Amino acid sequence: MASWTSSEFLYVEIKPPGIHFLERFKRSGKLSFKQYQGMVFVLTFIAYIAFHASRKPNSIVKGTLSKPSTGHFKATEQGGWAPFDGPDGTALLGQIDLAFLSVYAVGMFVAGHLGDRLDLRTFLTIGMIGTGVFTALFGVAFWANIHSFYYFLAIQTLAGWFQSIGWPCVVAVLGNWFDKKRRGVIMGVWSAHTSIGNIVGSLIATGLLKFGWGWSFVGPALLITFLGVVVYLFLPVNPPAVEAERDGTEVDSTMRLGDTITESFLISSRMSTGFDRRAVGFLAAWKIPGVAPFAFCLFFTKLVSYTFLYWLPFYVSQTEIGGEHLSQETSGNLSTLFDVGGVVGGILAGYFSDQLDGRAITAGGFIYLTIPALFLYRTYGHISMAINIILMFTAGVFVNGPYALITTAVAADLGTHKSLKGNARALATVTAIIDGTGSVGAAIGPVLTGYIAAISWDAVFYMLMTAALISGLLLTQLIISEVKTLLYGSSEDDEVVAASEPRPPIDVLI
Repeated sequence: MASWTSSEFLYVEIKPPGIHFLERFKRSGKLSFKQYQGMVFVLTFIAYIAFHASRKPNSIVKGTLSKPSTGHFKATEQGGWAPFDGPDGTALLGQIDLAFLSVYAVGMFVAGHLGDRLDLRTFLTIGMIGTGVFTALFGVAFWANIHSFYYFLAIQTLAGWFQSIGWPCVVAVLGNWFDKKRRGVIMGVWSAHTSIGNIVGSLIATGLLKFGWGWSFVGPALLITFLGVVVYLFLPVNPPAVEAERDGTEVDSTMRLGDTITESFLISSRMSTGFDRRAVGFLAAWKIPGVAPFAFCLFFTKLVSYTFLYWLPFYVSQTEIGGEHLSQETSGNLSTLFDVGGVVGGILAGYFSDQLDGRAITAGGFIYLTIPALFLYRTYGHISMAINIILMFTAGVFVNGPYALITTAVAADLGTHKSLKGNARALATVTAIIDGTGSVGAAIGPVLTGYIAAISWDAVFYMLMTAALISGLLLTQLIISEVKTLLYGSSEDDEVVAASEPRPPIDVLI
């Protein structure tokens, strides 16, 4: 809960009840700053694992809900669920994906706007529990024998809204606790939650599928609901909320003493009374140098990533590998290797971007390497299981690497841009703009795949390679400017540039 000043739309966060409980076991009666950082890292990490785990069942059960078209499924497997068991089954499933992701994209902008104005802990909890409720309701159709397309459409639409709350909240909270200097590596490791969430969701959904496809939804729903309660009890939104301060032994070695809030939220004189509560407007956030190109780049990057998220298990089950078709359960488990590659890709992208001091160079390099990775997987992935595993893992590295980098470190960097002049209330808005724009692409990719796959999977992969090419081209100007900076050098304080300064916009890239 929070204390409000309604005339200014301001509030001061109250220490979570779970923190009071933990402090009883400390001799000093207070947790250290590093302990708070660790708590924030873990809680936001597992929270978003749960969000992604609850999205995965829809892709796992696609083959079960839609009528098998090739007759190669084992007789013991469940098959067909009206209205998805007809010739237009894949198209209907694609429409449900579109409904979910469209609302998710629009909801992201709204959630980001609200996230910079509301108590993030409570807002995030609402998103998690709401997601759990509507994920479970999708599975309830199995026992209630519901076959109305509009029921599934409505449930996914509402689930999309609650899912959209998660990302702006977790990035904003993490950005409140970690300074800019190590965001690439820290957020590269942290971004593994996306792929781990997909893996956890796949394993839960496929493991429960044999008991009935409804259980594939109920399992992840219970997980995110439980973790939502944990988040509400323990998540410290920012240092002022728990009266946390750095002491002389806890100053980050990569951080200069005396840095202002431009460099870090954590050592501003404003901390004594709380953050600057004047939230940055939506249009103003779009004008921050670097936000627009990265947002539109993510549009195409996320189109590729989410096409794999929603269709890879189905694609694997429909494709002969080593001369035979795999069962739905085996296909779902095999598809997790794409997400394992995504974990590695996110960490590598974060590390290289820190070492090169160039987010655009790293993101662009990974994006361009996505094109041959996708071509090789489609062309040679069917030869044998071993080759399929290697190529799927490689594709996951290059597809999810830039996606993880842009949605975490880049978003947090731009949310603390110098043009904000110390205003700390832009993280959720900027994060929502970047990931919200990307989510529009995420909505388009899966639904296009639903129609194109009925004609040719080759065409699907050509669509994905084209999207990757466009994504890379959108960063061209930023990449060129970063290369010039690397070649000719720049001052340490020239990492980001205020929008009002007549200097190249690439300096925004931290």
